[in-house]
Amino acid sequence: MTDAFAHDTDPALLPARPLARAIAERRLSPVDAVEALLARIGRLEPRLRAFVEVYADDARLAAEGADRAIRSGHAVGPLHGVPVALKDLIDLEGRVTTGGSAHFRARRAARTATIARRLIAQGMIVLGKTHTVEFALGGWGTNQHMGTPWNPWDLAHPRTPGGSSSGSGVAVAARMAPWAIGTDTGGSVRLPASFCGLTGLKVTIGRVSTAGIVPLSSTLDTPGPMARTVEDAALLYTILSGPDPLDPNTRGIEPLDPLPTLHRGVRGLRLGRMPAAERAGVCDEMLAAYDGALAVLERLGAEVVDVALPFRFVDLVAASAIVQAESYFFNGALSEDRSLSLDEDVRLRTLAGAGVTAQEYLRTRRMQQEMKAAFAQAMEGIDALLTPTTETAAIRLDAVDQAVVPSRFTRFGNLLELCALALPDGFTAGGLPLSLQIACRGYDEATALRIGQAYQQATEWHLRAPEL
Repeated sequence: MTDAFAHDTDPALLPARPLARAIAERRLSPVDAVEALLARIGRLEPRLRAFVEVYADDARLAAEGADRAIRSGHAVGPLHGVPVALKDLIDLEGRVTTGGSAHFRARRAARTATIARRLIAQGMIVLGKTHTVEFALGGWGTNQHMGTPWNPWDLAHPRTPGGSSSGSGVAVAARMAPWAIGTDTGGSVRLPASFCGLTGLKVTIGRVSTAGIVPLSSTLDTPGPMARTVEDAALLYTILSGPDPLDPNTRGIEPLDPLPTLHRGVRGLRLGRMPAAERAGVCDEMLAAYDGALAVLERLGAEVVDVALPFRFVDLVAASAIVQAESYFFNGALSEDRSLSLDEDVRLRTLAGAGVTAQEYLRTRRMQQEMKAAFAQAMEGIDALLTPTTETAAIRLDAVDQAVVPSRFTRFGNLLELCALALPDGFTAGGLPLSLQIACRGYDEATALRIGQAYQQATEWHLRAPEL
């Protein structure tokens, strides 16, 4: 089903940028936009369970204020009055942040996260908090106690929404929010983007502040936008990025606006094709979509070249060792307490960090730097490495093996401090989204977005919507 948003009269079906333009030009009131989204949430949420909490009353008040400001000529920027959803790791002063844990149902934030402050400063309206895997430690999107969001692309059978930003993925895919914020430690923006048919940007460490966000791994955590188009992801990224004195990782990293180069095209770029050996284990439909995407980019003027990587994706266990050690630091005491009702799969993953010694952790961090250097050498003269985002489309929940992670193609981006963009590149015969990943050097988000924009300008996969 094609989402012909250019002709839609329902504001809930508009992507963020057309919605923002309609509001700024006073063709649409923020009040009407919020009411349309709240009505859609009210209709779909009992089935899809994307949200932990919906701030309906506050969103209406904010919409009324935005409407008055815009009509009186006091708009604070081009996104004034545009709604957004936040993953339930992101603090809002006075609001509950559960971090996906029923244990924290009453934990109220003392301050607002930096990225939430930046969104609100632009006049954006927070619709509510979206579900996450407990402690954000999981790639399938499941949550035993808080509930697993329902992937909207299959209403007959519950399928993996992707994690850990599961609710953000479902909310945007189901048009309950025009865009949302997720976090990515080993693929948690890109995995739900893949399974839910979205565009998701994994930013480089330090590009976007993590201050006020419940941590999983301070070495690898990166917040980022989840949207329906590359253009929307780029726009939201410009709002989120920039130095923050509350986050030392951002120190000295100047913001980079990708919008001036977004429409430059791919002619003259050299794009790396993953080694043939990496095709093993990837489903045929995902590979066909991947090959088709490369062919499209070649027709647009890019040069696609083979790359000899210094590692196999399946062998990159170093990222797991870092996550295990750091997640145990943050959540080990809770996981050791058997009286607490935690997600047992997450408890096991967290407790694995107790076995990582200081020596092993430091050795892994040294290995991380060595692998970064080796990868940089292998990618010399190449602008991006292209892979599938996941090995398959979303699988049925009853087929999930929690001992297996779906992050084969995503975790190297966190380990090597790269940036990466996931975006739809096809559908299975059964109507499930497939996804392409564009991985670029650290702090080169502009190139990843530029490549993705060229691809979306030449294709229509991102325009499809689930039949709801």
